[in-house]
Amino acid sequence: MLEAFVFATVLLGFFGIILKKNLIMKILSMDVMSTGVIAYYVLVSSRSGLFTPIAYKEPVAYADPVPQAVILTAIVIGFSIQALMLVGVMKLSREHPTLEANEIEKSYTP
Repeated sequence: MLEAFVFATVLLGFFGIILKKNLIMKILSMDVMSTGVIAYYVLVSSRSGLFTPIAYKEPVAYADPVPQAVILTAIVIGFSIQALMLVGVMKLSREHPTLEANEIEKSYTP
C-alpha cells in the first residue's frame, strides 16, 4: 500500500513537469517527484528489527548507514538545484512579464 502512494507521488510530479506550463509549477512538480524518489529509497532501505549503528556491549544487527547518507545527500543536492532553478526563473521574469513557458518560447523564436 505504501509503495502505491510513493509511486503515485512520483507519477504526480512527472505529469506535473510535463503538463504544467508555468515555470514555478514545473519546479514544484520536480520537487514533488524528487520527494517521491527519496521516499522510495527510504522505503527500500528501511528494515525493521535493526538497531542504529551505535556501539553496544553485545553484538547486535544494526542498520546500514550508507542509504541514510545517500538520502541526505540527495535532499541537499535537490534543494540546491531547486534554488538554482528559482534564480533562473527570477532572471527570466525580469525580461518577460509572464512565467508561461509557451510565451517565453514564442518570444525567443526568430
